[in-house]
Amino acid sequence: MDISRIGVGGLVRKAISDISESHKGGNTHLGICLMFVPLAASASKTYVENGEISLGDLRDNVSEVMWFSTPQDAVAVYKAIALVSSPYELGRFERGEAPDLYDKQAERKILEAGISLFDVMKVASPYDTVARELTNGMEISFKIGYKELVETFNRTGDINVATVHTFLRILSKVPDTFIARKVGLRKESDVKKAVEIGRRETMWVSEMAEHILNLGGLTTERGNASLWEFDRKLQGLGEDYSPGTTADLTATALMIALLCGLKF
Repeated sequence: MDISRIGVGGLVRKAISDISESHKGGNTHLGICLMFVPLAASASKTYVENGEISLGDLRDNVSEVMWFSTPQDAVAVYKAIALVSSPYELGRFERGEAPDLYDKQAERKILEAGISLFDVMKVASPYDTVARELTNGMEISFKIGYKELVETFNRTGDINVATVHTFLRILSKVPDTFIARKVGLRKESDVKKAVEIGRRETMWVSEMAEHILNLGGLTTERGNASLWEFDRKLQGLGEDYSPGTTADLTATALMIALLCGLKF
């Protein structure tokens, strides 16, 4: 199987384009598309090779699909991102490993230098959790998200509780880079520096998520009350404080669980 011919970048671009045309709500689910497309390709590869989908093989194949991505995949993803985002929303970066997302010569530079989608995500991985997931075999989604989801569902029998607790667990362990970027870009246009600033200023968000889980989350009265208080506080702070990256990782954990046979 020539994995490079899958065309994950083109599939991401088509998904983003189709979502953009399907509604006017604004959310194009960029992070979810970036995660789901390689995961779906990996699931297909795993099933064809093994006749079933196991957790370990699925994760191994995620890494393989990304490793064998191409410069054409990178170009397609650049175009997908440009279709739905702006420099104001994502910031800019100045470094030599890959062109800026909004560089008008980005396509030429990527193709001439042979920069793959994996390479691009590696450049972004220090400041973007979705990019990091795409270069490390989705470590957070598999090791934190999936683990929490299955354990909580087995304990409670409630997929809603399991999903909410998975969201909180991920948020407690991994500061949300969507929030960090939004907050940091108020002070700094370079996205890497902006996320560093934003992480420092919004660490309390992760600490609050951990506090809610320590109270029992949705399984206790105190945890439930604390969760709703947390929700009201974030909503009161506006869209910049929406944990979008955490939502993407939670959705990916759910997809992994479904692919591996979770039934509810």
